[in-house]
Amino acid sequence: MPISTSREHIKNTVKEAADIAQVIGEVVELKRAGNRLTGLCPFHSEKTPSFTVHPQGQFFHCFGCGEHGDVFAFVMKYHRMDFPEALKTLAQKYGIEMAERQLTEAEKLQLRRREALYEANEAAALVYQQCLRHPKLGKVARTYLEQRGVPETVVDRFRLGCAPDPEQAGWSYLADQLQARGVSREALVQAGLAIGKEHGGQYDRFRSRVMFPLADMTGRIVAFGGRILGDGKPKYLNSPESPIFEKSRLLFGLHQHREAIRRQRRALVVEGNFDLLLLAVHGIDNVVAPLGTALTREHIRALRGYGDEAVLLFDADAAGLKAAMRSIPYFLAEQVEGRVALLPAGHDPDSYVRAQGPEAIATLVDTARPLAEFAFDALLRAHGSTLAGKNRIIAELKELIKEAINPEQRALMVAHFSEKLGVTPGYFQSGPAAGRRQATPEEVYSSEGLARLPTQERHLVEFLILYPEYLGELLQAGLADAVREPAALRLIDLMARMNEAASHQPEQLLAQVDDPHDRAHIVQILTRGLPYAAGQEQARNMCDALVRWVRSVLHKRAAAELQEEIRRVERLGDKGLLMELIGRKQKMEREKGCF
Repeated sequence: MPISTSREHIKNTVKEAADIAQVIGEVVELKRAGNRLTGLCPFHSEKTPSFTVHPQGQFFHCFGCGEHGDVFAFVMKYHRMDFPEALKTLAQKYGIEMAERQLTEAEKLQLRRREALYEANEAAALVYQQCLRHPKLGKVARTYLEQRGVPETVVDRFRLGCAPDPEQAGWSYLADQLQARGVSREALVQAGLAIGKEHGGQYDRFRSRVMFPLADMTGRIVAFGGRILGDGKPKYLNSPESPIFEKSRLLFGLHQHREAIRRQRRALVVEGNFDLLLLAVHGIDNVVAPLGTALTREHIRALRGYGDEAVLLFDADAAGLKAAMRSIPYFLAEQVEGRVALLPAGHDPDSYVRAQGPEAIATLVDTARPLAEFAFDALLRAHGSTLAGKNRIIAELKELIKEAINPEQRALMVAHFSEKLGVTPGYFQSGPAAGRRQATPEEVYSSEGLARLPTQERHLVEFLILYPEYLGELLQAGLADAVREPAALRLIDLMARMNEAASHQPEQLLAQVDDPHDRAHIVQILTRGLPYAAGQEQARNMCDALVRWVRSVLHKRAAAELQEEIRRVERLGDKGLLMELIGRKQKMEREKGCF
């Protein structure tokens, strides 16, 4: 495609070429609902989908958290990019050449700095890979990988390399090679590949290590992890955080394993890079590993886009218990099912799969305990069920409950743990809010307003919310006179006013609806769609059926009023008027067959 010279033209060209459903569908599982696509929002936690993608309008909107925008807004928000980088990423994805000179000087500078870090990391990965293949410099690392049972196919898939021993290659082996290739000292230091000396020069951060490139979800290398060769410290060393790398958001292996996780709807979480590699060697490829940190809420949110549950495959030690407990509030907040599979004493995933095979891992995973139950039972084993033991358990659980993201979570955890301990919820609470009752989700979404409409009017409202383009036709047929329920009349009046303003977007409708129960009901309709398939042909047929219903309702109502008038005239004894009314009634009876 030819190079575009106008920035606005570039933006429009990319926007027209970029399929928003495809871009979002790579990270969010989307399902069709009418003329929209729905899925779980990647920007907040939810069980019921409130995130919608509108392929025709090329925009997304979340009715839960309010995030919305076009394809650029999604890429910027999800991948934490600024606009120039999002524009460039999408342009490259869809084969559109763009002239960088059209960006502002500040944008070009920021983009160049980030690109310099990506380029430095990519160049470093190539140097580390070459070093691993080097007859002398890579011999120790190759031997180590062979002893650990990592074959060439896995080495290539994860682009493993090695940082050489400084006694063999010097203290600035990587820095010297990258600078010879044009990588600046500033980029080397900011990417964490080298450490600057006080009086000039630099030396390599990674030395005598097997190197793991860490890729973001677009496949670009943003950092490295290194496993020491020998007995040095630390055992694992990761790149420091940088403008393109946050370890609390990145999971090793998610880029490589996301499709396997999506297929199986389940992710296995292990603690070490080699645990992940060895499971992959044995065909278990839905595995991820945090980068030397405990699981964060951002980690679990990232997993939520690919599966329904995460199984923590941990060692049976105190550290494993603490890691599992710390993650409970995050699983609750993100509404991802968390379970724990404890390995036998003395084993990690690497040793266990080599000793017992992948079937043993599958059995462990299938019998994994729910996360909260695992944590509670572990505390019970540690402290016992005596009065003193329960006090210690309550003290630890109170600390855990404090980490809950919102009051509803805290109330749920209090109710759950107090029941298991056989104590009142007050043991977990203190202060004036201790006895305060929290609203249940059922109460929040109680059936009021639109949700309590009679069946036919409810179907009418659902249809109009999903297909507002048919409102004018229904109004012309007499819709406003046929409907009697105040909630439905309010919505029809609001939509009619929006029609006059040519404003049909669902988020604009929600912004005008005051009642929270009605808003919740509208969100459910928009995200659920109709309970049956409804393409444009079916929508046309449904509109025709609703027009017939409107006319039938008005006809029945008019007939009832006419019958009441006939009775009144009969009582008055006005035979002339009575015969006229009876004639009108007969005509109405003949017209009845038209509906």
